[in-house]
Amino acid sequence: MNTTEVNKTPKVEHLRINRHMGIGGSDATRIIRGDWHTLWLEKTEKQKPEDKNLTKDEKIKDLEEKLVRSLAEMENQRRRFEKEKQEAFEFGGFNFAAESLLLIDNIDRAIVSFKNDESLKNNKDLNKIIDGIEIVKKDLVSIFKKNGIEAIECIDKKFDPNFHQAMLEVENNTKVPGTVIQEIQKGYMMKDRLLRPSLVGITKKIEKKDEKTKTDEIKSEKNEEKK
Repeated sequence: MNTTEVNKTPKVEHLRINRHMGIGGSDATRIIRGDWHTLWLEKTEKQKPEDKNLTKDEKIKDLEEKLVRSLAEMENQRRRFEKEKQEAFEFGGFNFAAESLLLIDNIDRAIVSFKNDESLKNNKDLNKIIDGIEIVKKDLVSIFKKNGIEAIECIDKKFDPNFHQAMLEVENNTKVPGTVIQEIQKGYMMKDRLLRPSLVGITKKIEKKDEKTKTDEIKSEKNEEKK
């Protein structure tokens, strides 16, 4: 009696997934375990009446095709799982990182507050306090950098709504309109994702006042002087 032996596992790299082709995840597990012959018998018993007229070789070929589809589905599931696992590893702490930026904001405010406090300017220990706070900030920034979190450089850059949020416009003819001239709050990236946009002030062209506007302003100033 002639027998057909399947020696090669079909390639599955470029096959598309179809979840309705007759073999599911549990069937694929049975195939991997070597129980494909029993599975084949079960499937052929459930076939439509017209399929019973297939020859043994045709039935084996049909099962091979189902096997290929099942393996393709398993391979795609594995790839999806690997991708999701990688994203979870890289961005699992996204919300935590965003909240942690408040620490740096508060440290910066504390430093500015100490430097601008007139009552502390004669304090001999003021510089030591500020130096200690800046060391803490430096360590925090270093930890952020190790985890792919870095500040967005925005000063003198062209305004980009993908990374910047404009809070005000500043009249300036020395720079191209739309240039970031002021940083109100630092923005941060987490690898290729925006963690927080930079809050910025951008330049706009100084508008020339017409003669009527100038005359009205002069009259207004004179009226104010008379009062």
